[in-house]
Amino acid sequence: MNQVKQKLKGFMQHKEAWAVIGILIVLLFNVFFSPKFFQISFNNGHLYGSIIDVLNRGSSLVIVSLGMCLVIATRGVDISVGSVSAVGAMVAVFLLKSAGMAAAPAILCGLLAGLACGVWNGFLVAKLNIQPMIATLILMTVGRGIAQIISGGQILTINSKAYAFLGRGYVFGIPFPTIIMILVTLGVWLLTRKTSLGTSIEAVGINETSARYAGISTTQILWIVYIICGLLAALSGMIESANVSSADGNNNGLLLELDAILAVVLGGTSMDGGKFYLAGTVIGALFIQTLTTTIYTFGVPAETIMVVKALVVIFVVLLSTDRVKNAFAKLTERKKAGVENAG
Repeated sequence: MNQVKQKLKGFMQHKEAWAVIGILIVLLFNVFFSPKFFQISFNNGHLYGSIIDVLNRGSSLVIVSLGMCLVIATRGVDISVGSVSAVGAMVAVFLLKSAGMAAAPAILCGLLAGLACGVWNGFLVAKLNIQPMIATLILMTVGRGIAQIISGGQILTINSKAYAFLGRGYVFGIPFPTIIMILVTLGVWLLTRKTSLGTSIEAVGINETSARYAGISTTQILWIVYIICGLLAALSGMIESANVSSADGNNNGLLLELDAILAVVLGGTSMDGGKFYLAGTVIGALFIQTLTTTIYTFGVPAETIMVVKALVVIFVVLLSTDRVKNAFAKLTERKKAGVENAG
């Protein structure tokens, strides 16, 4: 029994614990109330089922959340990712529709648009020392305006099988967005855990001044994380856009920044910066998508999802406060003291 308690205590000390528990609770709910949630079928060479939908639809959120994770680790935040995703998607769709460009170069241009947005945010934060919230608020507002100007205020629709494959294609039965998600996750992990970049990001987040004295180019690190975030936001936007073969500057990526921040925090990365958890971020994003898919399965109105997410945010924020942590620590100490006295 004590061994089980020790293992449970060890598990709860992991920063990713709450995200894992969240997914398990939602899955357990589906076991009892929606058993079909776990059914997976293979038709016409494609995998189908609610679990596949979670991985497919959650791919874009995972991708943008990984970029957000790196930014938050530097004690920053990028609230422009929704607008950047709209700009990236609009650039790609506009070039496909109006310029007759092929899918590959159009997607590349969309990524370059995201890179440009990241460079802009990095310039404001790293060079001009503007607070990240204020700096990215500029592009959050202006970005959708840029997307609307490109499209002339219209929703652009296209008929490109190559571009559509980005959002709803399959490779060996697996949704292509899921494959992209796995490759991006692996790429970010290799970049941050197999090079000095990850350590430098954490050092900047813990204490930027000390990191500078230690010889780390804090300006360069800040620029890098915002560029990565911009690139991944644009990629996320194009995946969503390709899924519906259209681009809407007003609605693409709407409130995406809130989901991304929630995924990162749920995954154990603190808004105070420092140590970051990529695996936790992925789990946090998939938890949000699992929750969303479950709610839709029961025919609950879409508006309710925002209320549920708000409750989750409140719960996570409360658990992360020092007062609640201290209360849990005192409760554990009392129980331990009670057991020792009884013995």
